[in-house]
Amino acid sequence: MAAHYEMRLSKEDFKFSAAHFTVFSRSTAEVLHGHNYRVRVEILGPATDELGLLMDLRQVKADIRGICARLDSKTLVPVACSEVGVEQSDGQVRVRFGERCYELPIESVILLPLRNTSIEELAHYVWQELAPGLAGSGATRLGVVVEETRGQGCLYSAELEKASKS
Repeated sequence: MAAHYEMRLSKEDFKFSAAHFTVFSRSTAEVLHGHNYRVRVEILGPATDELGLLMDLRQVKADIRGICARLDSKTLVPVACSEVGVEQSDGQVRVRFGERCYELPIESVILLPLRNTSIEELAHYVWQELAPGLAGSGATRLGVVVEETRGQGCLYSAELEKASKS
């Protein structure tokens, strides 16, 4: 790998608390439970600008905090999971897995375009939310780690498109 700079962002407030359950098969899933998730971001680029900066990190940090705020104190529901049924009516969300049914107030739920609420899918989701804001910057690669407990997390890392920032 060629020489590069790697910014690592892991602030105390890059966190969210949420409920979820992971689906393991058509018949097996965890019970609904919660985690205090932490988010860490790695931004790589080949060179600094005339001021010696890879990029201005202020907006990136604001974006991470915004994503965490949207997920905080919610029940995470994967609407792209074929094993999970989701219905909305009368201000409620009904989430079904097999014989289980959870009924929650809609304001307590965030419906995510994910196949599962695993740390793998959450890391990819946060990456997708952050990547557009890095277009046109000095960054060439973005990595996102989502930890559900200290010592158990997932890194999703991929090259960024070189499209100019709009």
